[in-house]
Amino acid sequence: MSKRKSGCNIHGILLLDKRLGVSSNRALQEVRRLFNANKAGHTGSLDPLATGLLPLCFGEATKVSALMLDDNKRYQVVVRLGVMTDTGDAEGAVLETKPVPKLSVDDILGCLKKFTGEIDQVPPMYSALKHNGKKLYELAREGKTVERKARRITIFELKLLDFSKDRLTLDVFCSKGTYIRSLAEDIGHDLGCGGTVTELRRLEAGQFNIENARTIEQLTAMDQQSLFQCLINVDKPLEALPSVQLSDEQAICIKFGQSLKFLPFDGNSANGTGASLESRQGAVRMYHDAVFLGLGEMLLDGKLAPKKLFNMSNELL
Repeated sequence: MSKRKSGCNIHGILLLDKRLGVSSNRALQEVRRLFNANKAGHTGSLDPLATGLLPLCFGEATKVSALMLDDNKRYQVVVRLGVMTDTGDAEGAVLETKPVPKLSVDDILGCLKKFTGEIDQVPPMYSALKHNGKKLYELAREGKTVERKARRITIFELKLLDFSKDRLTLDVFCSKGTYIRSLAEDIGHDLGCGGTVTELRRLEAGQFNIENARTIEQLTAMDQQSLFQCLINVDKPLEALPSVQLSDEQAICIKFGQSLKFLPFDGNSANGTGASLESRQGAVRMYHDAVFLGLGEMLLDGKLAPKKLFNMSNELL
């Protein structure tokens, strides 16, 4: 007989401002205990050196966490020039130091321009990517280095915020899969002296912003009702998808995993747009009486097929 869960079925997304020096998993478990939540996960790890926005998903929200990994992200990073470490940040062992050449603002801006747009980036050895089933950082800790294929990423914006003799402060808006440590190293090499990350803060992830995030200290000081009020609806990350409103009969079919011939129902749009069936071919959000049921797919033959159903009947909000 399986052991009965002692926690609560809580569903929603919380924006955490992760503090310095803790892993993303530790930060997640701290918040999970505050909510006494049965199920929780995070979307996109931050290294212990990094601070800032870490979306946490509880309950049924974990079903959208994979989609949130694809979101573009914005960071503020401080790069120390003239120093190279084995991890690409200040937590690693120093491998080499070089004198920093005399650089003008124009020199730096010219360098940053080279790394703006679509570029190929080689992932660092200290990463969670796998090689023959083993994580790269595990191999790195064994003193091993393996060849990594370059991956195409996009740097949408790369702005110089501050510049001193051996420090660059940059604003980076980038696509998924971007390693800021690798970017810092590559910029340092292009400037002729190498570089490593000393500070890193995530400011944005998809539609979410650090301004709406809470620290663990703020959360700990809250009562249960205030904590629950911090949770964002499970369907919030899916707002870009069109929505459909289902009748009682249609909702029953969908809940049983059945496809159905989709006919108009009160404009058949939960957001009141009344969009045509043709414009809603592909993924859609499904609602019944304004309650989010999950994701479906509008097919070319006019049928609606359930793809990912959400069960939030035990939600405590």
